[in-house]
Amino acid sequence: MVQLKGKKAIVIGERDGVQGPSIAECLLSAQAQVVLVQTQCFV
Repeated sequence: MVQLKGKKAIVIGERDGVQGPSIAECLLSAQAQVVLVQTQCFV
């Protein structure tokens, strides 16, 4: 199991897939520190 407690994370989500804030919430629940959240459109 990966331990994320105290780790810093940069989150890049996709507009038509999993968006950045959703990924960030998962990481926050794993006690990671989210330092940047972006949602991009990859076309």
